[in-house]
Amino acid sequence: MTMGSADEFAETAASLHDSDTFEETVDKVLEFALKAVGGRCAGVVFVRRGQVETVASTDDVVARLDQLQMQLGDGPDIGRARDRTSVLVDDTRTDARWPRWSRAAAEAGVRSIVGSRLYVSGDVMGSLNVYASPPGHFSEEDKSVAQVLARHAAIALANVEEQSGLLRALDSRKLIGMAEGILMERYGLNDDQAFGVLRRYSQNKNLKLREVAAIVVESRNLPH
Repeated sequence: MTMGSADEFAETAASLHDSDTFEETVDKVLEFALKAVGGRCAGVVFVRRGQVETVASTDDVVARLDQLQMQLGDGPDIGRARDRTSVLVDDTRTDARWPRWSRAAAEAGVRSIVGSRLYVSGDVMGSLNVYASPPGHFSEEDKSVAQVLARHAAIALANVEEQSGLLRALDSRKLIGMAEGILMERYGLNDDQAFGVLRRYSQNKNLKLREVAAIVVESRNLPH
């Protein structure tokens, strides 16, 4: 573990829950994972109905290796799609669990892997994986750290995803009304002025009025 202390790690993990958007949250997850255990690159994948989807990564090699799992029908994420187990690969050149995928990973310069499942209330969402170039880079302690971080990450990602889903479910009129209320309170506008601001941003940003309203409600600010 490369972070300075347990307190620092706890503070870092807790800060995941302060993010406002899914993208911000997953970016923090990858940043903290690399900081916590070190490594060349990291990625978050979701596994749904046996399909591996790269949600975010810090290097193109991650997405390529994720896609290869789908092509081969096997790999560390597909192999763990229904359980909560973590994975530790000391050397992809010698690991025999997923021979074709491991060989491709080694050829791509990835020799060590530590990964942990993302799950909430028994439902497995995917995995948080960190990759390194040297063999034997990760330890059992790193695997334990990844498990704790993945647990925080899963809860934070589920929360922001649920919030986004709730926003999408709101009808346009109600969503626009909520956005108007936020602008009225924040900038001292009346309802006509607030609606005018939303409409102007919609035209200038080439976004639907509902999309602008959703941004305002989710971020409590106007789109940049």
